[in-house]
Amino acid sequence: MARLRLRYYAVQNVPLLLSLGLFVAMVILYIILFALKQSRLPGAFELLTTVNNTLSVGLSAIGQTFVVLTGGIDLSVGGIVDVTNSVAARYMGDSPGSIALVSLATLAVGAFAGLTNGLLVVYGRLQPIIVTLATLAIWEGIALLVLPQQGGSIPPALTAILAGTLPFLTWLPNSVIIAVLLVAGWQLLRSTPFLTGVYAIGNDERAARANGISVARAKLGAYTLAGTCAGAAGLYFAAANTSGDATSGTPFTLTSIAAVVLGGVSLFGGRGSAIGSLAGAFILTLLLNVLFFAGVNTQLQEFFQGLFLILAVVASTLVRRSLQRAR
Repeated sequence: MARLRLRYYAVQNVPLLLSLGLFVAMVILYIILFALKQSRLPGAFELLTTVNNTLSVGLSAIGQTFVVLTGGIDLSVGGIVDVTNSVAARYMGDSPGSIALVSLATLAVGAFAGLTNGLLVVYGRLQPIIVTLATLAIWEGIALLVLPQQGGSIPPALTAILAGTLPFLTWLPNSVIIAVLLVAGWQLLRSTPFLTGVYAIGNDERAARANGISVARAKLGAYTLAGTCAGAAGLYFAAANTSGDATSGTPFTLTSIAAVVLGGVSLFGGRGSAIGSLAGAFILTLLLNVLFFAGVNTQLQEFFQGLFLILAVVASTLVRRSLQRAR
């Protein structure tokens, strides 16, 4: 019985375990290539740069996870990042009150965008891919109205809080602390009826409804959280770069989906974890670093990224099927 339980656990969690294993492997490979190229080990600056470059994608990937777990997809992530990035850069002042108010307003914009997607999907009974593709274009247009040209400014205080280090822990980026808090928050959320309902809907929506789960409420919550996370990604991206750009969110849509896939979240819904998605975001960043230090031509990096993604998904699928046959 114990062996069967262990095998069942392995089958259910193999995508997450593989993504975490791949993350560790990428870290080791990055350290080796960096040491060979620079004749030293990566230090605090490299850690700060890597995590800061990853966290915006990680936040958007966590938001994408909520939607994908329901069996949907959110293509509006890039547009939400665009508009929240622009709002933060244009309207944020230097006073503590202004920083707090505009930061909350930025997250509220993201939440509203996500809620709009949810309402159209749930009550409009429209396909998520159509809805979010349309709202992607809408939010991209609004972002250009808010910030027609790259610019604006983010106060140094917010940049220091989100993308800097603590005075007494200069070796530890604040972004690492934020990432740890995100993991802890996900673990707390796992035990809530809301996330249980999200998983149930992704596995079988009719069965979930028959068991008393409010499908509409769970989906609305998932899309709203996705928008909020995308808004947080836009805010963090603006803080890390100290300015705004109404077109900077374009890559986030595809990278958030790629991170989700690398993290072992099933695109059919009902299986996966935001922890895996966060690991997937780090894998994507580390892969770019590895390709750079390996001397790969920058024009070929996207090719190798795509190839790597396909191989990782195929390997995860083969291992999972092998374990299922062995049950």
